[in-house]
Amino acid sequence: MMDWLAKASQFWPHLAAGFHLLASVLASAHVLLHKRDTRAATLWIAFVWLMPAVGPLLYLAFGVNRVRRRALMLGVHRATSRPIPEDLGEPEPEGAEHLKSLARVVGRVIGKPLIAANRVQPLVNGDQAFPAMLAAIESAQRSISMVSYIFDNDASGKKFADALGRAAKRGVEARVLVDAAGARYSWPPITHRLYRAGVRCAKFLPASLLTPWRVATINLRNHRKILVVDGQTAFTGGMNIRSGNVLAEHPRSPVQDLHFRIEGPVVAQLQEAFVNDWAFTTGETVDGEAWFPRFRGDGSVTARVITDGPDADLEKARWTLLAALAEAQTSAQILTPYFLPDPTLITALNLAALRGVRVDIVLPGKNNLFFVQWASRAMWWQLLQRGCHIWLTLPPFDHSKLMVVDGHWVLLGSANWDARSLRLNFELNVECYGRKLAQDLATVIEKKLHGAREVTLAEVDARTIPARLRDATARLLSPLL
Repeated sequence: MMDWLAKASQFWPHLAAGFHLLASVLASAHVLLHKRDTRAATLWIAFVWLMPAVGPLLYLAFGVNRVRRRALMLGVHRATSRPIPEDLGEPEPEGAEHLKSLARVVGRVIGKPLIAANRVQPLVNGDQAFPAMLAAIESAQRSISMVSYIFDNDASGKKFADALGRAAKRGVEARVLVDAAGARYSWPPITHRLYRAGVRCAKFLPASLLTPWRVATINLRNHRKILVVDGQTAFTGGMNIRSGNVLAEHPRSPVQDLHFRIEGPVVAQLQEAFVNDWAFTTGETVDGEAWFPRFRGDGSVTARVITDGPDADLEKARWTLLAALAEAQTSAQILTPYFLPDPTLITALNLAALRGVRVDIVLPGKNNLFFVQWASRAMWWQLLQRGCHIWLTLPPFDHSKLMVVDGHWVLLGSANWDARSLRLNFELNVECYGRKLAQDLATVIEKKLHGAREVTLAEVDARTIPARLRDATARLLSPLL
């Protein structure tokens, strides 16, 4: 036995080297065939070859960014074609005629129809959003569907779990989906409390380095936030379920955010997004009148849902942003916590500014992820020198995501302006046409600008050499952040 071990020990370095060579060749081939971003491809190939054994494993865990999902065709509510509403929800469409072209482009990209007669109500912070969401859950009679990236087991999370439990006890069909990574933000995870309350729940793509058969999906997260009650009332936006969003309670780590209450026929598209995620995770298909009731809306907003993710929906949000910037004529207001646009988006923003469009980019003055702020700062000069305006808001940290174009078009939802949202995460946004909604949200942005500081090109150029090197180094990792 000892002789066999001695002989084997002579060959293990050669076996290890051979394994690393084979793994590196296979990983590099996958990078070359599937990575569209040249910077990301170069970075990954360097990792693969310069980090023996670890490099290919890291690429498997964080670099393989696609999954295959079968989209469910759920019958009555999945219209494949529908003419664009002539007035785009505007009783006086003057000034919005050019947005028909935008509606046509987005329709071709995402393959969903625009739906008229919806109501969209903005809810500021958890102070407004959480009571409205909890009241809807308490009023549920037939079904509740919910997905959240983070669903903390804190005071706010427990209120939601208890309300969902009460709904389940009175016979409401409830389904709750929590991202597996987001569930780890608190301990024990809220799923334990949901199970005990009799709520059917699941974790989206559970994966870790300790489960090699699942490691390839560890970097693919469900960042969507959806709550649909009785198939008629929906809530979506950027808000996670955590007590930090309730500013009136003075939390230790306060977070500003925006969420939206949506009523009308477009709710079926939000429900469809949840149903597909649930079926992918659990294998169960939920359908029927309890989930997709037939009803007419009486609102003034024309809207549609844009699902985006590392599957058949890849880059649909990015294409939508590019289309909106190309059609903008007077203004583009962008509110995002994480701003790491790729070169194409930077060019689109600059072209809009050069055409005379007022481009305002509103960012948190102090980000909760310091390395993201460093990487973002390294890009600002490219936008400032072409006439874009960058604003830094006062604390607390603002997690809101919003885009308003020409006082008529709104994009709201979960996606950030970074590679993680636009290429890696499963995201959900809603495209809305309606002057009143756009003006109301422009007012929300204006309030955030009170006390905000505008960044100047001179200020960015005045950074010290160490600060520039730090920011530029962080920018190199932006395709991976």
